[in-house]
Amino acid sequence: MTEVSTDEHGATGGRPSRDTDAARPDDAAQADAVRAADVQPEPVADPVQPDTVPMEQPDPAQPESMTAAAETAAPAAVAHDSDEPHTIETLHSGPIVMAPREALPGTEQPIHPVGLGTTDFGWTLDARASGLVLDRFLFSGGNLIATSDGDASGRAEFLVGSWMRARGCRDQVVLAATVGRHADNPGLAPANLTAAVDASLARLGTDRIDLLSFDGHDETVPLEETLGAVDALILAGKVRAIGGIGFSADRLIQARVLAANGLPRFSTISAKYNLLDRSHVEGSLELVASAQGLAMLPTTPLASGFLAGVVRRRADVRRDVRGTRAGAYFSRRGNRVLAVVDRIAAAHGVRPAAVALAWLIARPVVAAPVVDATAPEHVDDLVAAGSLELTRADLLDLDRVSS
Repeated sequence: MTEVSTDEHGATGGRPSRDTDAARPDDAAQADAVRAADVQPEPVADPVQPDTVPMEQPDPAQPESMTAAAETAAPAAVAHDSDEPHTIETLHSGPIVMAPREALPGTEQPIHPVGLGTTDFGWTLDARASGLVLDRFLFSGGNLIATSDGDASGRAEFLVGSWMRARGCRDQVVLAATVGRHADNPGLAPANLTAAVDASLARLGTDRIDLLSFDGHDETVPLEETLGAVDALILAGKVRAIGGIGFSADRLIQARVLAANGLPRFSTISAKYNLLDRSHVEGSLELVASAQGLAMLPTTPLASGFLAGVVRRRADVRRDVRGTRAGAYFSRRGNRVLAVVDRIAAAHGVRPAAVALAWLIARPVVAAPVVDATAPEHVDDLVAAGSLELTRADLLDLDRVSS
């Protein structure tokens, strides 16, 4: 995840339905399915994030009130339920054209083509800074917010919940929550999973999670036991739909077999996917996801910030975990890809991050990349993704250089 900001955006354009894209040849589907990508850097945001200004880390033991954020002069949120494009005015970027939304499978709730992650909430962003980012995201037309009980040990969920209460906007938000990463309720054992969901609901201050995701890397618990616990949560109205993170193609097939026998069915799959990390997804995983009608929510869509083009020299990489991850992309291949991204960004009058996100959004299996933001101005670029239309030549050039 990364942050970047752009003052201008490319031509407007919508995105054909996923079924239509899948029925066309790959090259044409990639071109016609082009949807926009907003600019927003992926968080390189630990205390040493390349494109983020580090902020003092709040004390998790002393939850901050959202009053300061609620009292800021943020514009009131505007509901955008129509599936037609519409234009809004942002505070810094001027008019942008919002892309039509598509329903998130399993929820039938339309979502914006880019989701907002909360990795930095409660860590490098305090309550007020988090509230400003959330205000800008909602006001600008965004609605998919992805949290995790592992983000700042659950503090990110507390901040999101406090913000939703202060704004009275729970029904305008599609809330995706990942559980099983908190120290109090780790893993996917039924008892831990149930306790983790209840704890997340309490921190978020809501009675339901629209999309519950859990990590497929934990194979110590039989999948049927985990799905059995989820079934009870769905019946209780606490969860609407479920998704997997890091599931292999084989595990997705296993999950579908269990679903055929009455257990809950996955609606989404999340995986690391960007122009420089393609091989893990574009193969059996993509084929199985497409065959099962799963919507993909790519993580790390900007290659730990590298594709945002904020850091151009290895010597400038910050000395932290995320800086190390971004530094791993400095190679001949990485530089070739970034050069093409730069050229296309210049042609459209946007920053590199927008192009990298637009390429992802144009993939038929992708529903919405999830990107972290650490400043309100980064959000303007994120939501403006729907106004960037890559050409067929753009998509083919990106495919070739990154293959």
